[in-house]
Amino acid sequence: MNSSTTLTAADAFRLDGARALVTGASRGIGRAVALALADAGADLALSARGADALRHTAGEVERRGRTAVPVPGDLAEPTRAGAVVDEAAAALGGLDVVVHNAGVLPSQPDGTPLLAPLHGASQQDWDSVVTVNLNASAALCRHAHRHLAASTRASVVLMSSVAGAMGAPLMEAYAATKAAQISLARSLAVGWAREGIRVNALCPGWTRTDMTAFAHQTGPLSDWLMAHVPLGRWAEPEEVAWAALYLASPAAAYLTGQALLLDGGVSVPDGGLAGVPKPASPFAEG
Repeated sequence: MNSSTTLTAADAFRLDGARALVTGASRGIGRAVALALADAGADLALSARGADALRHTAGEVERRGRTAVPVPGDLAEPTRAGAVVDEAAAALGGLDVVVHNAGVLPSQPDGTPLLAPLHGASQQDWDSVVTVNLNASAALCRHAHRHLAASTRASVVLMSSVAGAMGAPLMEAYAATKAAQISLARSLAVGWAREGIRVNALCPGWTRTDMTAFAHQTGPLSDWLMAHVPLGRWAEPEEVAWAALYLASPAAAYLTGQALLLDGGVSVPDGGLAGVPKPASPFAEG
């Protein structure tokens, strides 16, 4: 964007009239991203499995004066990712921004995340995570390409995780797919650059969402996790959303193929706290 230097600092973060698809938009980080993009002037197609919660997010977007089109869909279904993209583009008249936030951990029967070492997890657990976190990422990007290539402000943000940039025992499938999203973002960024399509990965650390409720609502576990975060606290979904807005906006017009670590410093070797004692792990055998 050669004209980006003529923008004011405030204008550089605007997305007035942009057509954006946000997946996983019914709650947590996805909902916060949708509202941040709407505040910046974007019209939105919103996708998630839960239709009722999705309509609630759509209502919040519309109260901000922007268009909101719910596109319900379970990305565990192999053909649904492409259909979501095409339905979103048809409803908005094209696409300028895609923020792929939907992602899963293996789940127990009651819906809580299943944390287990690789040798203690099933192939089905592995496959369910790969299907949503990696295969759907590729399918979304594949189908979005023709729409983004027709845009003059195209940007893709793949919601990866700091788990993809460091060791994550008990979460091997999740971490592997998040590392793969970083690799996919880098490859697509290079391959699509001359078409004016920017692609980046955003890698949040421990963020206070429904997915992480098992940890942030458990005092000893939360305290142990935060002892490894130099900033010493959980991220809020809105903080991740502001970073996603930056990556999607003209403010990041010269940024592509990068993995932005938004993790409170936890990915710094030894958490940036070399020599500082930390509490014993709650996973250690007594």
